[in-house]
Amino acid sequence: MNNHIKRNVLLLLLLFYTSGLFAQVKDQRTQVWTPDNGNGTFTNPLMWGDWPDPDIIRVDDEFYFISTSMHYVPGCPIAKSKDLVNWEMAGYAVARYDEDLRYDMKGGNMYLNGSWASTLRYHDGTFYAGFCTPAGIGTKEGHFSICTAKDVKGPWTRTIFKEYLYDPGLFFDDNGKVYVAHGQQKLYITELNSDARSVKVPQKEIYNNPQYPYLEGSHLYKINGKYYLLGSTGGTKGREVCLRSDNIYGPYESKVVIDDDHTYPGNGLHQGGMVQLKDGSWWFIIMQDRGPIGRVPNLEPVTWVDGWPMLGKDGKGVDTCKKPNVGGTYAITVPATSDEFNSPRLGLQWQWNHNPDPQKWSLTEHNGYLRLKASKAKNLAGARNTLTQRVQGPYSEGTVEMHVAGMKNGDVAGFGIFQFPYAFIAVQQRGTKRVLTMVNNDTTITTLKLRGSTIWLKASVTHTGFIASFAYSTDGKNFRPIGNELKMGLGLDWTANRFALFNYNTRTANTGGYVDFNWFRYRDTLNKVQ
Repeated sequence: MNNHIKRNVLLLLLLFYTSGLFAQVKDQRTQVWTPDNGNGTFTNPLMWGDWPDPDIIRVDDEFYFISTSMHYVPGCPIAKSKDLVNWEMAGYAVARYDEDLRYDMKGGNMYLNGSWASTLRYHDGTFYAGFCTPAGIGTKEGHFSICTAKDVKGPWTRTIFKEYLYDPGLFFDDNGKVYVAHGQQKLYITELNSDARSVKVPQKEIYNNPQYPYLEGSHLYKINGKYYLLGSTGGTKGREVCLRSDNIYGPYESKVVIDDDHTYPGNGLHQGGMVQLKDGSWWFIIMQDRGPIGRVPNLEPVTWVDGWPMLGKDGKGVDTCKKPNVGGTYAITVPATSDEFNSPRLGLQWQWNHNPDPQKWSLTEHNGYLRLKASKAKNLAGARNTLTQRVQGPYSEGTVEMHVAGMKNGDVAGFGIFQFPYAFIAVQQRGTKRVLTMVNNDTTITTLKLRGSTIWLKASVTHTGFIASFAYSTDGKNFRPIGNELKMGLGLDWTANRFALFNYNTRTANTGGYVDFNWFRYRDTLNKVQ
C-alpha cells in the first residue's frame, strides 16, 4: 500500500471514528454534519461550525439556543430544537445596527463590534435577548442591549443601555427581581427594572479571585434556593467554573466543574449555558475553540455532586453519549446551508458583513437569483454587501453559479473565504473584457481570460491544517484548480472563516453593474479526501 493510499485510509478512519452521521438534508445536493447517530446516541460537536458563547433555554417542549455574531448582520442568531441534538435556525434578535454610521461602512467599519456574549431568557410570555457591545474596539465606550419579542421569529425591539455590562447573563429571580451578572474576573450584579429595559440598581461587585483569570461569560441560575453563576476562565485554553451562594450578592464559593481539552488538545471546553429538562435532568451546551473553523458547541450531561453541577462524565467531555430524554424521538435536522435563491427572502443561514445597502441587492429583480450590485470599495474588506455563512468541519465545500453579463468596468464579483486574511475567485470587468482571477490576501495569484457569461466557482475547506483551496468551471461539471491555497487565519479575533459572495467596484460608486447568483450549494467533502 503506497503512502498516498495509506494517508487516505487513515483520514477516513479518523473521520468515522470522531464523527457522527452526515445528514442528507432537503435534497441530495446537501450534506451537512449532524451529531445524531440515528441510534439514540449523539456525537460531539453539536454543530461543527462557529456558534460561540452559547446560552440556552427551554420553553415548554422547545429549546432555544442563542449565539454571538459580532459585526455580522442580522445579529444574535437563535436556533431551536426539540431534543437538544437536532437544530434549525429560528431567527435573529437584531435586524441591523443603527447607532453608528460605520455599521453602514460610512466613515469606517465596525469589524469585531456589534453583539458579544449573547444571553437568552423567557419570562411571562416574552423572549429577552441581551448582549454587550465592546469598549475599546471601534468605540471608546461600550454598552449593553436588551431585545424583546413575543415570538422568537420577531419582530424584536431593541433597547440600548448607557451602561456597559460585559459578557452579560440575564436572570429573572422568583421574587420578581431582574438581574444581570457581568464582568471579567471582577464580577458584578446589576439589578434591572421589572421590564428589563433599564437599570434599577447600579452594579455591585460580588466576586474577584485572581485564581480564575479572565473569569467571564456569566450565566446565572437559582436552583433549590441557591444561586449558581457559571463562567469561563482562562480564555481559549479555559475551563468552566461554578460559583455558588445563598445570596445573589454573595459571598460565593467556587468549584471547577470541567477542565478538559481531550477532543481538541490545547483548547478546553469553556463558556456556555445549562437547561433543565422536564424529566428533571440538566444539560449544558459549552463551546470549544477549533481555530479558524470557529468556536463549536458541545452538548454535555450534568451530574449533581454535593450540590455542584459537574459537566461531562468522569471529568471529561463526552464524545458519544445517549441523547437527552425529551419524551420522544425527532427527525435529524441541521441548520440550513444550501440556497437556490427561489424565495423572496434570504435564508436564515445568511449574514452580511455589515448593515447591507438595500438598494444594492435583490431576490426579486431576477426571480430565482440573488442579484448583487457593485458598490465602491478598495478591496473585499471594504465591500459592504458581502453575503456570508459559516464554513464547517471537518471538510466543507461551497459552490456557486454566477452570471456576469451585467458587470460594468471596474466590477469585481465572485466567491471565496472571508476572514483576515481572505482569498477568493473573482471575475473582473476591464473595459469590455473580463478576466478570471484568484486573489489571496489582496495579492493577485492567477489571471485567466474568460469567455462566456456564466461561471461556476468552488471553495473547499479542511480542518486539517485549516487550508482552503479554490476551483472554477466553465461548464458546471468539470472543475479546475486555480491559484494557491489560503492558510486560514483569525485576523478578526474570535470570528471564524466564512463562505462569501460579493460584488464591488474599484473605480466608481455608481456603475450600475451587477451579477446574478443562481444558487449556492454546500456539502461536506468526506468522500473527497485527498
